[in-house]
Amino acid sequence: MDKQKVTAAILLGAFGVGFLGCVLHQDQEWSLSERRRLAQKPILSAQTLMDGKFMKEFESYSLDQFPLRETFRNLKAQVHYYVMQHKDNNGIYLVDGSLSKLETNLQQESVKSAADKFRALRERYFPDSDVYYGVIPDKNYYLAQEKGYPHINYKKLDAILAENLADMERIDLYDCLGAENYYKTDSHWRQETLGKVTDRIAEHLGVDVTDFDDYSETVYDQFHGVYRGQSALPLPAENLVYLSNDILDHCTVHHFETGKDTGIYEPEKLHGKDAYDVFLGGADALLTITNPNAATERELILFRDSFGSSLAPLLVKDYASVTLVDLRYVSSSILDQFIDFHGQDVLFLYSPSVYNNSTMLK
Repeated sequence: MDKQKVTAAILLGAFGVGFLGCVLHQDQEWSLSERRRLAQKPILSAQTLMDGKFMKEFESYSLDQFPLRETFRNLKAQVHYYVMQHKDNNGIYLVDGSLSKLETNLQQESVKSAADKFRALRERYFPDSDVYYGVIPDKNYYLAQEKGYPHINYKKLDAILAENLADMERIDLYDCLGAENYYKTDSHWRQETLGKVTDRIAEHLGVDVTDFDDYSETVYDQFHGVYRGQSALPLPAENLVYLSNDILDHCTVHHFETGKDTGIYEPEKLHGKDAYDVFLGGADALLTITNPNAATERELILFRDSFGSSLAPLLVKDYASVTLVDLRYVSSSILDQFIDFHGQDVLFLYSPSVYNNSTMLK
């Protein structure tokens, strides 16, 4: 058998195996690694065929449902990083075993719009309250510049907020954190390392917080963060730790969207789509933590993103209630239908990605 026949036989065999794999492959609805829904088989009709919709959707479907897709994603990522020496894959870069996402351009008008939103909320709902704001630094603040990666201009971000929120008190958290305070495979900070953060916030608010030596730890050792899936690199699982004590054990969390009451943590979420959802159940438009053993009758309203889910439980010691508002999921125009504004402390606390994309704030 000559070389041409051998080559043809190999190609036919490869196509045959590939075809058989596609036929036997069971479509998946969700990609756990990428935290997104996968494209499903499109409906074939004369209309979708004529207008090109079928072919467009079939292309997305075939890419999402390809057999051994995760294996090929992993192989591609390792070739990018370790063979071709690319600096990132899918916008995710790896430094000292820690993954982070490139974000390079500061959208100055977006930051100003966020400040405008905060001011409008204050004027409408809590003109006489003590109001504070801050930036939750992302990992890029501690990794990018030192390792030669592009990053947004954090000084400019702070300057825009300071200029437009002059009547609110700024809480500076940059020196309270380092790269080690974040999960290696995820964007979020590690709750068990936030002692300096809670001390700084408590100092400004004039409240006490629990000493970290008085917490007990629960460890989940199979945490895979969102950046691991987006980068497609096979990094090992890491520990996710959540903190408890007698105060937190007696708190209740009311979820306005579902009407359900839960505890501070929802351990069943550790085995779901995102283990970080263990903190207050994950993404939620509006919820209130009630602390029956609070040291005072004070209340706090925290306007937050997902970082606030793991932070808020650490602030409850002196507060009878802490209400968390996520303006990405609820319109600011209807807040008074759910919240009785009566002089609570108010804190706006967001990560740079929200300030940089403030159109998501309703």
